[in-house]
Amino acid sequence: MASSTTVVLAALFANAAIAVLKFVGYLLTGSPSMLSETYHSISDTGNQVFLLVGIRYSDKVASRGHPFGYGKAQFFYAFLVAVLLFGIAGWESAAHGYEAIVHPHPVAPGDVELLGRTFPAVYVNYAALLGAIGFESYALKKAYEGLSLQMDEHGWSTLREAFRKTSDVTTLTAFTEDSIAMGGAGLALLGVFLSRQTGNPIYDAVASFLIGLMLMGFALALAWENKRLLIGESLPRGEERDLKAIVARWDGVRHVDDFRTVYFGPEQLIVTADVSFDDGLNTGEIDERITAIERALVEREPQVQKVYIEPER
Repeated sequence: MASSTTVVLAALFANAAIAVLKFVGYLLTGSPSMLSETYHSISDTGNQVFLLVGIRYSDKVASRGHPFGYGKAQFFYAFLVAVLLFGIAGWESAAHGYEAIVHPHPVAPGDVELLGRTFPAVYVNYAALLGAIGFESYALKKAYEGLSLQMDEHGWSTLREAFRKTSDVTTLTAFTEDSIAMGGAGLALLGVFLSRQTGNPIYDAVASFLIGLMLMGFALALAWENKRLLIGESLPRGEERDLKAIVARWDGVRHVDDFRTVYFGPEQLIVTADVSFDDGLNTGEIDERITAIERALVEREPQVQKVYIEPER
C-alpha cells in the first residue's frame, strides 16, 4: 500500500478478497487462527478506506475556517485506523484465541469439491494464507521503498528513527501494517499446519492469540506516533537547528530571538521566527532580507510550506 489513490484502491480490493477467502476457510475448518486472520484482513480493508478518506479530505483547498488546509486529516484518519480497527480486531482475535486455548476443540477437517475432485478443506486455509503472504510481500516492498526514500532524503539511519520522525503517516501505516500482516499470516499458517499434522488444536489456538497481541501492539504504537503529529510536533531537533542556522548567518541578522517549526500536514511545515536585524537597515532592506531568507529555507527543506518572520528591533 502506498499513498497514491490507485495503489490504495488496489490494496483495498485485494484485502477484501483475502478476507472472504480466509473466512471461507474458517467456516470449513473452524480454525481459530483463520478467524483471527479474517479479523486482520477486514481491518486491513477498513484501513484502506480510512486512508482513502484521509487522502481525499487532506486535498481540500484551504478555507477561512482552515487557513492552513486540511493536511492533518491524514493524521486523524490514521489514528482512527489504529484505535478503531486494529485495536478492536486485535482484541477480538486475542479473546477468540484465549477461549480456544482454555476450551480447545478439534479443528473440523472438512472437505471441498473442486473440478470434480475432493480436497481437504484445510487446503483453502493454505491457499488463502499463502496468497496473503504473496500479496503482502509485494505491498511491504513498495512501502519499504517509500520509507527508504524518506530515510535517504532526511539522513535517517534506521527504520526505528524513521518511525519516530516521519510525518508521512500513510507510508508509516502501510509499512507497519504490511509487516504485521506478513507476521500474522505466517503465524496462522504455522498454527494451521502444526494442528493439521499433530491433530492437536492448541497450536492453532496459540497462533490466534499471538495474532491478536500483534495487532494490539501495532494499534498502540501507531496511535502513539500519530498522537505526536495530531498535537503539533516540530521538525526533529537537528534539522530544525540547521534551518535556524541559515537565518542566524544571514547578512544583516543580528540575533534570532525565537525559532519554531510545526507540522500542519504530511511533509508540510510552518516556520516562524522572531529576528533582530541590524539597526542600520531600513524597512525596505529588511523586507528584502526576509524574502531571501524565506526562499533559502524552502530550498533547504522542501517540507517548508509557510514561513513567517517577525522583525525585531
